[in-house]
Amino acid sequence: MKGKEAGQKAIRTSRFPIAIFFVFLLTLLLMSGVHIGIITLANEEQWPTAVQILLPTLYWGLVAVGLTLFTRWEIRRNYEEPMRNLRNATEKVANGDFSVYVPPLHSVGKLDYLDAMILDFNKMVEELGSIEVLKTDFFSNVFHEIKTPLAVIHNNAQLLQRANLEESQRKECADAILHATRRLSNLITNMLKLNKLEKQAIQPAPQSFDLCAQLSECALQFENTWEQKDIEFIAELEDRALIRGDEELLALVWTNVLSNAIKFTPAGGTVTLTQRTEPDAVTVEVADTGCGMEAETMRHIFDKFYQGDTSHSTEGNGLGLALVRRILELSDGTITVQSTVGKGSAFTVRLPVSPGGKEVEG
Repeated sequence: MKGKEAGQKAIRTSRFPIAIFFVFLLTLLLMSGVHIGIITLANEEQWPTAVQILLPTLYWGLVAVGLTLFTRWEIRRNYEEPMRNLRNATEKVANGDFSVYVPPLHSVGKLDYLDAMILDFNKMVEELGSIEVLKTDFFSNVFHEIKTPLAVIHNNAQLLQRANLEESQRKECADAILHATRRLSNLITNMLKLNKLEKQAIQPAPQSFDLCAQLSECALQFENTWEQKDIEFIAELEDRALIRGDEELLALVWTNVLSNAIKFTPAGGTVTLTQRTEPDAVTVEVADTGCGMEAETMRHIFDKFYQGDTSHSTEGNGLGLALVRRILELSDGTITVQSTVGKGSAFTVRLPVSPGGKEVEG
């Protein structure tokens, strides 16, 4: 806040420097002196009356023209040209060109309010360009994610129309269609949830509940999956930990994180769910011995539709972790990730313990 106030104080409130005032003052004083000299000379030389009247009038006319032209030049340089450039830039932005940049008129130490307006304009255009890129990527990803299951449904539906199709093939086609429709349904459901969360159409409804019981219930949903993949699942939970939060939304967090851990852990691997209570927060960690992630992947895993490991792209839509992050933002929580390629990943969620909502029995 202090830095912002200091920046505002550094911005000059006038576009005309004090030097302009002294230029006008000295010029008028000098011209007045010359006028007095002309009048004195005219009296001493006893010029005709018409000349004594006409000469000062002509003289001050020339002075007025000169000062007017100088003032006009200053106005054009300080106001008209910068505003015309800004107007041309806004027209380009209105036509969809977000690569526009208007250079400020002065250096950092000499900024005035017009420079501040230009800098704000450049920042606005940059933000609009980022939003446009995100919007384009979003629609591209949505179309891609919808197109894939629709192609699966279409192809298998055509196969089902064949009269000589064997029962085993018919069952495979039906299973493929069911899998594609579930994927499409999950995609639409997650998109709607994420959209509502981002627009804050869904507001968390905090209530006290047992986090340990919720984690156990969410983990048991994947029991068949980890048994089929021969994954060792380890849970290290306290007996009870009462927290205050939106139980339904937080269930989505644990479901998504556990689902990713099991999905990316190969057969024979290990997934560990750990929960512990600290003085000011409850921490939940989900660690796996899967493929791990590179640094570039870790920078984007919470972006919409981003899938670092394309080999598992048919098992998700890249919205799960974006949904997780948004829920935790609304719950005043955080999520961090540590990962090593070939060794696995660990996601750590921290939720604040509000006064009166903390009750742990171990």
